[in-house]
Amino acid sequence: MKEFFKLTAGQVEASDPRAANVVVYTLPGEEEKQDLLESLHLDPHALESALDQDEISRLECLQDDLYVIWKRPNNTSFSQQFKLEVSSIGLYLQKNRLTVILSEGIIPFKEKEFQGAATLPDLLLRILQHTIHHFLGHLKAIKQLTGEIQTKLNASLGNQYLLQMFTLGENLIYYIDALESNHTVLTKLHKEWERIGFSRSELGLMEDIAIEHNQCAKQAEIYSTVLSGLMDARASIINNNMNRLLKDLTIINIVFLPLNLIAGIGGMSEYTEMAKGMNLALAYVLLCLGMALLGWAIWLVLRRTIK
Repeated sequence: MKEFFKLTAGQVEASDPRAANVVVYTLPGEEEKQDLLESLHLDPHALESALDQDEISRLECLQDDLYVIWKRPNNTSFSQQFKLEVSSIGLYLQKNRLTVILSEGIIPFKEKEFQGAATLPDLLLRILQHTIHHFLGHLKAIKQLTGEIQTKLNASLGNQYLLQMFTLGENLIYYIDALESNHTVLTKLHKEWERIGFSRSELGLMEDIAIEHNQCAKQAEIYSTVLSGLMDARASIINNNMNRLLKDLTIINIVFLPLNLIAGIGGMSEYTEMAKGMNLALAYVLLCLGMALLGWAIWLVLRRTIK
């Protein structure tokens, strides 16, 4: 799908193709890919890189043009799934045109962070800033989900919530990898801003974006560390509870061992013969009472000796 926009007076509005200076390709088909290759003079690998979710971020200076591969989180519903993925986005900046290549989703040009964009390089930087805010939104949701899952884990003995926590931890690793990859692009942009052709005001925006990006990356690392620690603690708690259960079962088994021995040696017929001349009902009550007292005494001794 191909959409046309025009950046004018700090607004990005839908436009006629002839007047458009911003073109957005979303999951381009074969004809659109061919159009991109011919109009931008890209090689097929560079184009496919923008559609490959496993491609690392990078920046290429092609004569007077700039081509950026950038990582961003995919849109997802946190109430329905815990699988959070990262995709690539291609940004091709020419003197009078910005081409955006997406593998999924849209660019919400109506949002506040895009208002006031003065130039195409400024708009490119605001797109990068938007993806960082998108990462931050997902990290906030992950923090809330972690708390909810931890609460459910405390009241559940199943593996469902433990697997969900493991999935969140895996997602955070991919987020950290994507943020580190984006950091390389920001560093190169900042180092070569003058040669690329960014203005002083755009350099200031770039520095603000770098600060927000570093904060986002640090936050992702903290959440990953906390989540990993919670999973390790949960595993330790499960092992400890299992050991306590095995200890209690062992004590119960030891308590009944001598009682079973007494019952096995005497047997009902032998005890009847031994209690001959006595009231059998009273004899059996005394036997049961004696075995109960013996079992209780053994239990007390074991509870004091086995900590």
